[in-house]
Amino acid sequence: MKRFRIATARAMRSAPEDMEAKLWRHLWRIPVEGSHFRRQAPIGPYCADFASHRLKLVIEVDGSHHADERQASHDISRDAWLNDQGYLVLRFWTDDVRYELDSVLDTIYAAVEARSHLPLDGGGRATGAGGGAEN
Repeated sequence: MKRFRIATARAMRSAPEDMEAKLWRHLWRIPVEGSHFRRQAPIGPYCADFASHRLKLVIEVDGSHHADERQASHDISRDAWLNDQGYLVLRFWTDDVRYELDSVLDTIYAAVEARSHLPLDGGGRATGAGGGAEN
């Protein structure tokens, strides 16, 4: 099962949706140490569109099919599981990425900044660029 999830994540990375690709071009440039994001990152039984494991931050870009009752229910369960693992999940509609990118990025940057000051799993906390982790 784990191999299947990894293979699925690899396949999804090689063919990102247009709005995911647009957002990705901005995520890898975030100048906060520890904010490294991965595309189509496996986390437990799920695969996140984007995830920073160090910041425990997941970003999802949702198309219109996520408005479907069954998919929305799945998303709620998935988000609850990720929250239980300590992840904050940010969801954006593809139209938000397409037409309101600055607002989407402001929300993401605020979450990155807030979570960069949280205690790390091994103790200490993440700091801004050039800082490193304090113990």
